[in-house]
Amino acid sequence: MEVFKDVIGYEGLYEVSNQGRVKSLKYAKEKFLKPQLNRHGYYYVDLRKNCIRTTNKIHKLVAIAFLGHTPCGHKLVINHKDFCKTNNFVNNLELVSNRENCNRKHIKSSSKYVGVSWGKHVNKWRSTIFIEGKTKHIGLFSDELEASQAYQRALICINRN
Repeated sequence: MEVFKDVIGYEGLYEVSNQGRVKSLKYAKEKFLKPQLNRHGYYYVDLRKNCIRTTNKIHKLVAIAFLGHTPCGHKLVINHKDFCKTNNFVNNLELVSNRENCNRKHIKSSSKYVGVSWGKHVNKWRSTIFIEGKTKHIGLFSDELEASQAYQRALICINRN
């Protein structure tokens, strides 16, 4: 059963459903907004209030309305359980730490190790880590295991601080 809740900050203007649909309440008849796909593969809609337009990712609107999510930078992020960025049903969304989201081993990757990927332009293994909203380049390595060990050392340094 589809359930609608107010979009926070747009009460009385827009509602979002547990199935990821957004509707406008500005008209006598319900009008569903047509979602657009951004360059990262996520659906978004433009919402307007007081002549100001804002772009909002639909999965974020669903998580705020139905999961009680409070946007907090990169501390907690919204994960699509099935890894389909366009499936915005509430039962497909979960709140996880950014580190947990980055460490999903079943995500398609060129390496079997977390934080390691193949750099095809340099023909080496690249090791990177995501810290405080920024990707930090650790280094390039001839050996995949060596790149993973460098990632693990960087992770230990972060956890000490």
